[in-house]
Amino acid sequence: MRIFVTGGTGYFGSTLVEHLVAAGHAVTGLARSDRSAEALESAGATPVRGALADTAVLEEEAARADATVHAAVDYAMTEESEATELAAVSALVRGAAAAGAGTPVLYTSTGLVYGFDPAQDRTEEAELPAASAQPMKAAAERVVREAPGITAIVFRPGLIYGRGGSGLVTGLIGSASASGVATYVGDGSHAWTPVHVDDLADLYVRALEHPVAGVYNAAGPHPFAFRELAEAIAALAGTSVASVPLDAARDVLGPLALVLAAPGAMSAEKAARTFGWRPGRPSLLEDVRSGSYSARAGSRPR
Repeated sequence: MRIFVTGGTGYFGSTLVEHLVAAGHAVTGLARSDRSAEALESAGATPVRGALADTAVLEEEAARADATVHAAVDYAMTEESEATELAAVSALVRGAAAAGAGTPVLYTSTGLVYGFDPAQDRTEEAELPAASAQPMKAAAERVVREAPGITAIVFRPGLIYGRGGSGLVTGLIGSASASGVATYVGDGSHAWTPVHVDDLADLYVRALEHPVAGVYNAAGPHPFAFRELAEAIAALAGTSVASVPLDAARDVLGPLALVLAAPGAMSAEKAARTFGWRPGRPSLLEDVRSGSYSARAGSRPR
């Protein structure tokens, strides 16, 4: 298949392009710079110059493709970024609809759309709360799901990790290395269900090759509690571990503190059942303790 990908040089997107090329697909990727174009070419993909704001380019490339994947992830909560995301997604679904009836469009959302309430239903059929860390993603989901003439597939990944990446994980490691303390918010008992970046790419390939419309959580089999993650980071960086009250964390981290204190556990049984997906990479805690994150922190003397 000819597959058009946005965000193909980002953390997840570059891994996805690698998996798609390995599976024998012809990948075309959006590139907003010479460096991005070179990265796509090195991965075996064909670059198309443009940015998410270039809606005419997006629509044209989606119309030429057998399937479109929006893997670009912009977590900046600004009116400008929200407008750009929604306009880009609208252009992609218009182009895909023009490509032919039922053309697949895969949209990368996030488990953060389930919000901050521990009592919130986190199954795919749940009504999403108005307040979340990513209302922009929830709005873009609706654009994709309500678009006529396409096969709309929405994935809501948990925390993506692996290959020494993920801004949240590397940021926590860097903070612990700099301060000498690996912290967590509150009692740190709330669980998240992360997904390894290669497992997530496997899921996307499966969904593209055998598309079934719907919304799907994308999470691995190994949940973690934030206190456990802080302890793993402390072991990696050679630091101590400490709890930070939510109010104090908000003073330092702002809205990010609410995200770090929110529950994030969810089941991906629907995705596993629909696409025959069986994620099996090492857990986040294993990867931090002795895997791909080992080069991210220098050991500190105790």
